[in-house]
Amino acid sequence: MKLMLSNDDGVHAPGLRTLARSLEQAGYDIHVVAPDRDRSGASNSLTLDRPLHPVTLDNGFISVNGTPTDCVHLGINAFYKDTCERVVSGINAGANLGDDVIYSGTVAAAMEGRFLAKTPIAVSLCGKQHFETAARVVLELMPQLETLQLPANSIININVPDCPYEQLNGVEVTRLGHRHKSDNPVLTTNPRGKDCYWISAAGDFADAGPGTDIYAIEQGNVSVTPVQMDMTQHSTLDLVRSTLA
Repeated sequence: MKLMLSNDDGVHAPGLRTLARSLEQAGYDIHVVAPDRDRSGASNSLTLDRPLHPVTLDNGFISVNGTPTDCVHLGINAFYKDTCERVVSGINAGANLGDDVIYSGTVAAAMEGRFLAKTPIAVSLCGKQHFETAARVVLELMPQLETLQLPANSIININVPDCPYEQLNGVEVTRLGHRHKSDNPVLTTNPRGKDCYWISAAGDFADAGPGTDIYAIEQGNVSVTPVQMDMTQHSTLDLVRSTLA
């Protein structure tokens, strides 16, 4: 299988290198297009106000001065058009659980691969140490995902506990949990006396009970969550129609 790899931690990130090496050793044909720097939190943004300049590195990875979505968009529509079958994004250094998927560049890179033949995958390590564990999980799940027929607007979001592989308790299919509202932005002053703000950390977990991706990770399980692109609230369509009639 020919895979397009990307991420949001940047083209030099250890998670991306580990994933690429593991997939190559397993016999997959890979192409890597990733941001030239950390673009965590970029979500699905595209760069429309300036041109993008790809640079091919010594290891064959293509570095782009843009967002994760830019990278996959260029990869599947320009650099490797009609070549790749699936996008795999990661391995992210840090979890992408619950509401995190709204902001995640890792998940966004996978979403941009939704037009390819096979369901794209986003994979995140819930920490920054055991990337080999997450890579091994991906390799083991890939054959099973081959038989999975999901709608064209779907992605698979995988989160892996940050521990040695032998300490994993299993794999659990989950739904997204939810967080509380984040803290207010932190107002500070720059060296020239101008007001500026730091965005605060994400809110604490609110909906994190059994069945959620958050709970699965807390129990030492790999979380596998199918995510859909269609944000239509189908359950309220009739209500809105009747209200506006």
